[in-house]
Amino acid sequence: MKPFRTEFPQADLDDLHARVTNTRRPSQVPDVGWARGVPVSWLDELLAEWGTHDWRATEARLNAYPQFVTEIDGQSIHFLHVRSPHENASPLILLHGWPGSVLEFLDVIEPLTAAGYQLVIPSHPNFGLTGPAGAGWDSHRIASAYAELMARLGYDRYFAQGGDFGAFIAPDLGRVDAEHVAAVHVNAATVGFIPFEEPEGDFTDAEKARLERRQRFMTDGSGYFQIQASRPHTLGFGLADSPAGQLAWIGEKFHDWAHPAGSIAARHVLDHATLYWLTNTGASSAQMYYESMHSGRWPTPSAVPTGVANFAEDVAIRRYAEPLNTIVHWAEYDQGGHFAALEVPSLFVDEVHGFFGSREIGRGIGA
Repeated sequence: MKPFRTEFPQADLDDLHARVTNTRRPSQVPDVGWARGVPVSWLDELLAEWGTHDWRATEARLNAYPQFVTEIDGQSIHFLHVRSPHENASPLILLHGWPGSVLEFLDVIEPLTAAGYQLVIPSHPNFGLTGPAGAGWDSHRIASAYAELMARLGYDRYFAQGGDFGAFIAPDLGRVDAEHVAAVHVNAATVGFIPFEEPEGDFTDAEKARLERRQRFMTDGSGYFQIQASRPHTLGFGLADSPAGQLAWIGEKFHDWAHPAGSIAARHVLDHATLYWLTNTGASSAQMYYESMHSGRWPTPSAVPTGVANFAEDVAIRRYAEPLNTIVHWAEYDQGGHFAALEVPSLFVDEVHGFFGSREIGRGIGA
C-alpha cells in the first residue's frame, strides 16, 4: 500500500477556469423552470461561482486524512483509512454512490471515528481518485476487491455501509465475504429493496409516498439511467470536453435528489463537479450503469444482518427488501435526501452508530 496525496496541477485548474469562462449556453424554452431539465439561469449561477471556487481548500480537507492506493484485481484503488482514537474500535467501510464520491463523507469522518470506528472509504473503480477502469467492474466484482482490501488492512470482522451504488456494493460484500462482514447498513437503496413489478396490496401512507416517487422516477426521471446503461461512451464526449456539461449532468441530481430539492450548498456541488472533471471520470463513472445492466447477475439472499435507513427522498419498502436481505433494523426519517451523509451528517452518524453500535450487532467486533 502506497501513501497518496490529492494535488492536481495548477495548469489543470487554469484550463478548467478558462473553459468555464468560455462556456456556450444552449437555447431553452423560456419560463418552464425545471420541467425540461437544468435551467440555464441556475447553471449560470454555479458557473459564476465556479470561477472563484476554492478547490485547494477541498484538497486540504482530503489531505488531512491518510490516503493510500493499492492494486487489487489489476486495478489501482484509492482509499482513505482513518483510525479511531479508541482501542478496539470497529472497522467500517463507507461506500459512496453516483454522482457522489469520497467527498460525501468528509463531514462524518471525525464523529464516526470519535464514536469508535476505524474508517475505510474507497473511491470505486471508474470513480474519482481511483480513476477509469476496464470492463466488468460491477458491484459484485467491486465488493470482491473490497473484501481483499479489508483483509489486507488486517480486519477480520467489519461493518459495511453504503448509499445509492454503495447500497449495491455493501450487500454484495455481505454475499461475497459473509464470514467477515458482521453487518450491513444501507440508505438510498433500490435494487433488492424495491418492487420491480407493479406493486399490489395495502400500503402505509409513507410507503404510498415512496411508490409515487418511484413511479415519477420511472416515467420522468430515469433518462440519465437509460443513457448511461446503454451509451456511456457517446455521453462521455460531452462530459470530458465541457465543464458546463459535466456540471449540468451531475448538478441536476444534486438538486433533484436532495431534500428539499436544491438545498445542497453550491460548494458541495462544485466540489464534486471539480473532482469528476479533474479526474476525467464523468464518462467512466457512467460505466457503472452499463455494467449493472449487462452483468447478468441478480442479488441472491443474504443472511448478514442488514439495517435500512429511509431518509426523506428514499424509496425502499420493507416487504420487498426481506426476500433478499436479513432485515433486523428499519428506520424512517422525514429529513435528508439521497446524499444523507452530505445533507444531514449528524442524523446520518446517529443512525449508523445506532445500528452498528447496538449490543446485538456490535458484540465481538473490534480491531
